[in-house]
Amino acid sequence: MFAVRLALGIVLAVGAPRLDAAFAGDRASCRDVAILASPATPVAGSPLRIIVAADAGTPGDVVVTDASGRALDGERVSREGPPWSVVTTVARPASGMYRVLLRHAGRTDACGGVVVLDGATPSASERIEGAAWTSRFEWSRKMEALYAAWIAYLFDAPPDDELTFPSLEPVLRDPARNFLYDHLRLGEDGPGPRALAATPDCADLPYLLRAYFAWKLGLPFGFRRCGAGSATEPPRCGDVTTNEEGVAGGDPLGAFAAFAGTLVGAVHSGSARTALDDDATDFYPVPVTRAAIRPGTIYADPYGHTLVVVGWVPQSPEQPGLLLAVDAQPDETVARKRFWEGTFLFVPVAGAGPGFKGSRPLVHEEPGGRPRALRNEALVDDPRFTPWSDEQATLAPDEFYARVSALANPRGLEPERAYDATLDALVEQLETRVRSVDNGEQFVREHPGTVIPMPEGAAIFQTTGPWEDYATPSRDFRLIIAINVLEGLPRRIVRHAELFLLGPRMPDAARADVERLHARRIRERSIAYTRSDGTPWRLTVADVLARKTAFETGYDPNDCVEVRWGAPDDTDERSTCRRRAPGAQRARMEGYRAWFRESRRPAP
Repeated sequence: MFAVRLALGIVLAVGAPRLDAAFAGDRASCRDVAILASPATPVAGSPLRIIVAADAGTPGDVVVTDASGRALDGERVSREGPPWSVVTTVARPASGMYRVLLRHAGRTDACGGVVVLDGATPSASERIEGAAWTSRFEWSRKMEALYAAWIAYLFDAPPDDELTFPSLEPVLRDPARNFLYDHLRLGEDGPGPRALAATPDCADLPYLLRAYFAWKLGLPFGFRRCGAGSATEPPRCGDVTTNEEGVAGGDPLGAFAAFAGTLVGAVHSGSARTALDDDATDFYPVPVTRAAIRPGTIYADPYGHTLVVVGWVPQSPEQPGLLLAVDAQPDETVARKRFWEGTFLFVPVAGAGPGFKGSRPLVHEEPGGRPRALRNEALVDDPRFTPWSDEQATLAPDEFYARVSALANPRGLEPERAYDATLDALVEQLETRVRSVDNGEQFVREHPGTVIPMPEGAAIFQTTGPWEDYATPSRDFRLIIAINVLEGLPRRIVRHAELFLLGPRMPDAARADVERLHARRIRERSIAYTRSDGTPWRLTVADVLARKTAFETGYDPNDCVEVRWGAPDDTDERSTCRRRAPGAQRARMEGYRAWFRESRRPAP
């Protein structure tokens, strides 16, 4: 469908088999290019963003011209793909037609246009009574390219920067990140009291991002209520609830907020852990390829943690390639993480379907009909979407990590560079834990005398309330795995020599070189935490590795911060500790040590 909304001042070329005759140019060169203007009702004098995205070609092919035909020299940000994208921002556009040109093989074709009006216009939001929003467009290859581009821009930053936010709200409320900021002109992104609330946890994050994008662009969206599963059976889900049903009356912003509230209350850690061959799910497994693992793809680990892929950093002579993702924590923080075994757990278990997954698209079979979710069989070869694939079900953990490592670094890595990248990832994980433990300390200071109840058994990993917000059993479970990965890297060089650039060295010689490097580096790198009396205390990575067993019982926020970082008894570091967890809680943690030591998390 090609939408021409001249009354609202926009030409949106995102999903159509045809283009407006005035801007069609060469159909073949324009066919796969998505063009979006934001806001949806451009007005002269107010900022205008023109977004172009596609799976093929390069960002250097795009030119945006103003009404006089002059190429714009304003702010332009481009990203390599797939999908590639270009965002051109016009700070104070004049009224008239802006055209998007694609230069290809020595010729220039006009692929679309945006009309900017010279007066105020109504908001672009439409809504049928009883629907959270109206589905005006369909998901397609172009829409998926735009969605991937939007996710990539939301969380863009140099790869070495630490990217952490107190919640999703400052991300969505930043027009420099969110090219859909105030897209509907409803004041939905602030500033002001009408700005949407956005404080998801890890399970909510991929749903809320996808729903927000679908609402802004008038796309169908749905979710299912799922069970929790068991040790032997993955979660199973019910029927789809869509944006087109079951919402009380109200203004468009209020209707979406109500729908989002229902969504967040319905989905949970089991929603992404569904079996890889299950059709009645919100997510489906994709191939382990560079094209399939794109911004917006999720990663579901077997224990309920979910991350959203935000981009790849290409391998270069100066730095290793990286796969980056974001997650949300129970304390509402949203942070970017790099792919490695310490954050992306891949363990085949009977009670879950882990791995990289795409959002199952909803499509309308006929105009005015109810949208339906595509089944796995239909997704195998539908050119509009990333294909369904069961190959992750065939991979052992070692094979899985080797495959993704090869995608990130197709030319291989020198063993020393691979070690430094792994050490960087561990330090990043430790710094994130510093913030999480500090959040627990702040809660205790603000609630003196409060003892946070500790759940029993597997519920320590998945519960609600202050324990979920401030205890760190899941984080520490992953931390111990991360420590094991760093310490095991020298052995991996021998086991998977094909992933490394060894030069004239034999694998055993490279292993010995990395072991010597490890002994030196862990004393050079460090983190700092704040003790109970407010003074800083620095720990080298060597200190952390030596305390690995302390993290098996270091997750209780009722313990002082020194205990949570493994400070030994009768040391200066431990001398500032002023509280301990109740004896019954400490006894239970002792009984749960084996789960952490053996990397064997119990089923919920």
